[in-house]
Amino acid sequence: MSTTVSTTGLQREVGAVVIGAGQAGLSSAYFLRRFGIDFVILDAEAGPGGAWRHRSPTLTMEKVHGIFDLPGIKRTPEVDPALPAAEVLPAYFAGYEEEAGLPVLRPVLVRSVSDGEDGRLLVATASGEWAARAVVNATGTWSHPHWPYYPGATGFRGRQLHYAGYRGPGEFAGLRVVVVGGGHSAAHVLSEIAGVAASTLWVTRRPPVLREGPYDDEDRRAAVALVEERVRAGLPPQSVVSATGLGYSAVVREALAKGALNRLPMFSRVTPTGLAWDDGRVAGADVIVWATGFRSALDHLAPLRLRGPGGGIQMDGTRVVAEPRLHLVGYGPSASTVGANRAGRAAATEIRRLLDGSTAAA
Repeated sequence: MSTTVSTTGLQREVGAVVIGAGQAGLSSAYFLRRFGIDFVILDAEAGPGGAWRHRSPTLTMEKVHGIFDLPGIKRTPEVDPALPAAEVLPAYFAGYEEEAGLPVLRPVLVRSVSDGEDGRLLVATASGEWAARAVVNATGTWSHPHWPYYPGATGFRGRQLHYAGYRGPGEFAGLRVVVVGGGHSAAHVLSEIAGVAASTLWVTRRPPVLREGPYDDEDRRAAVALVEERVRAGLPPQSVVSATGLGYSAVVREALAKGALNRLPMFSRVTPTGLAWDDGRVAGADVIVWATGFRSALDHLAPLRLRGPGGGIQMDGTRVVAEPRLHLVGYGPSASTVGANRAGRAAATEIRRLLDGSTAAA
């Protein structure tokens, strides 16, 4: 198969479109190229790096929770662990794109994916349209931070921000800060602002589980299997971290050493000056940091009507059951970096079978 993109008028025809150039998208593209499938990558970012471009400059490489090499040709470089991940990983991704010769077009924001003509999916962007035999969606979650609703939050007189907007501890000096959420993002914030802020409170819906001992491949597979079970049933995915608990990472150890991981149960409402619980307890606050995770960025897939009665998208591996021309990578069990490479290969393998079947049928 040719690896060039043919064009017809304002609409380009291609074997596959990959939406997103983070780890999952680049992994998928690598295997599509290896299998001889013509494709293009459409990435909304201004440059390489995916979500890593937007991480806090205080998230250094020694604090990063789980980085895995992109497949095939370029290993993660040995770097100073004190360097920001927002610098190291975009540079690594840029080198990978160049060395692999991947056709990334950016910035190209995909507006919609819909059913097209001649058995193709129509991918619409501000830069034109692509008609593809298959689509790999790798848009991740970073652009969709989750803000949970709590009564009174809109009347809070202090500052509220999501972890996606966190840029380091300096701006919290002398303030009373509440961090909401039970994952590594919350631990990252607490590890840095404790001792800088006037006070910190850590609030979670469920008691956190600090995982003792090593986290090996068997544990990782078991956690991924729990998430995969949900998406096979058509339920909204949960994060892999929710199934693994908090390991003793660098940020968790630092937060523990500073005494910042003394968890309180979830408050019942936000007051203008802080928080209140049903048992009568109150706490003053100047800032609330919502380290409450992200949701999959899938709004552009709405024309395909993929969501089922359970509120999720039913999956078979990376393939969408209701739309077999569409694969979701970086979704559900492949949302962690450990699952992205495996999901990319699986998606490319299925697309090769689909296209070979289409050719044979023609």
